[in-house]
Order: sequence, then structure tokens, then C-alpha cells
Amino acid sequence: MKNYFYVAILLVTFAACKQKQESTVSTEKLEKNTSISKTKYPVELQKVFKAHGGIDVWKTMKSLVFTMETPNGDEVISTNLNSREALLENPKNTIGFDGKQVWLLNKTKEDYKGYDPKFGYNLMFYFYAMPFILADDGINYAETAPLVFEGITYPGIEITYNNGVGETPEDRYVLYYNPTTYKMEWLGYTVSFVEGIDKKELHFRRFNSWQNVNGLLLPKTIVGYGFKDDKPTKAKRTNVFKDIKVSKVAIEIEKFSKPENASFVN
Repeated sequence: MKNYFYVAILLVTFAACKQKQESTVSTEKLEKNTSISKTKYPVELQKVFKAHGGIDVWKTMKSLVFTMETPNGDEVISTNLNSREALLENPKNTIGFDGKQVWLLNKTKEDYKGYDPKFGYNLMFYFYAMPFILADDGINYAETAPLVFEGITYPGIEITYNNGVGETPEDRYVLYYNPTTYKMEWLGYTVSFVEGIDKKELHFRRFNSWQNVNGLLLPKTIVGYGFKDDKPTKAKRTNVFKDIKVSKVAIEIEKFSKPENASFVN
């Protein structure tokens, strides 16, 4: 009987040790994964993400919808954040991306005027989703010279893309952040899809007005600036955003399907 008692004690002890060992391994694995997640982005960029609500919060979101005021009427842009289906709707036309192809629906008898739909359908989404869009896969980060504007020095983080990432992987972005608050303040960017302009010169938009939506700090206005010698000059135009919805629920895929009277864009 004593032998059975000692065997039982040994089995309980072994099970407890095994459980503790598995728990330790699981904890170590979790800490390792968390460490990898934290080190994926440069420290300064992590601070920028944190100032805007945190990259972990952003990654729980599945869809983003916002309205931008334009001279021709409000423009509503809807995007599924993970799969990137998109829809751009305004009084004159609708541009959609169903996950594979871009399509255009012209609502007037006039010829379509605007950016090439292949690039235009998500152009403002890219600006609006700053700085979180800079956490996408296939991105390279590097330090770069700061921007000095009106006596304030804004540190910069350069972003480039791996080959095959997006329609224009040759594009270059520079995020400039406030040295005190770490909020994003400026975006410098090249434009490679418009013919007849310098594809290496930085254009500029200023992000200095924000609104809190579901715990995330997202743009309230974005100001376009003139530019010269890779520096901003004077404010030119202001984009105003309203009716912002960022959600943990994705938009139904049917919303992005091409209507019968629309055409796919080659």
C-alpha cells in the first residue's frame, strides 16, 4: 500500500512539474512573440504609433470609412483594412476595388477627369490612414535628415518599399513627427504616377489637426503645401474630414463588387 502511495505522490509531482514547465515555455514563447512584434518597427516609429493610440489597437480594426469635403461635393471612402477592398463615391463617379480589379462608374455624361483610377481609388485613404498605414508589410525604415520649418525641427523616418509591393513600389515617404509629443506632423512623399513631374522630389502635406475615434487619433484636416528643394513652402489647400467610422467589423464584400453599368479599368 505504501508503494502505491509513493507512486501516486511521484505522479502528482511529475504532473505539476510538467505543467509548470509547459507554462514556462508558453510564457517564454509569448514574450518572444511580443518582443518580435515590438522590434518590428523602429523605436521612434513605435512612439509615434503610441501617440496616436497604438499599433495594437489599429490592428484590431477591420474597416475604415470617412467623408472628405470637396468643391464638387462630399466624397465617401470606404476600405476593408486587411484585404484592402475599397470604394470611393462622389456625386460625379464611383471607383471601386473588389480585391482583384479596379472599376469605374461615371455618373455624368462628361468624360472622367481625375487621377488614374488605378492609383486614385485609395490615394486619400493612404493619406488618411497615416501613420498606421506605415506598418504595412514590405516596408523598409531608415533615419533621415530632419525637417526644419518655422524654427521647429521635426525628426524624420524614411519609408521605402520592397519590389512588387503596391502599384508604385518606387515611391518614397518621409514621416516627420513632433519632437515633444511624437504626433505625426508632416508627410513628405514622391509622386511617380503623374507624368511630367519630378519623380524624386518630395511633396508635402501637414497633419496638425486630429480627432479621437475609437481610441485612435486620426486626421481632422490635412493641409497640402507648396514645395521646393524637398521642403514645404506655403499652405495651399486643406482637406476636411468628417463622419469617421473605424470598426472591428469588416464591410460586406458585395459592397465593392462592380455594378453592371461600370467598367473595369485596364
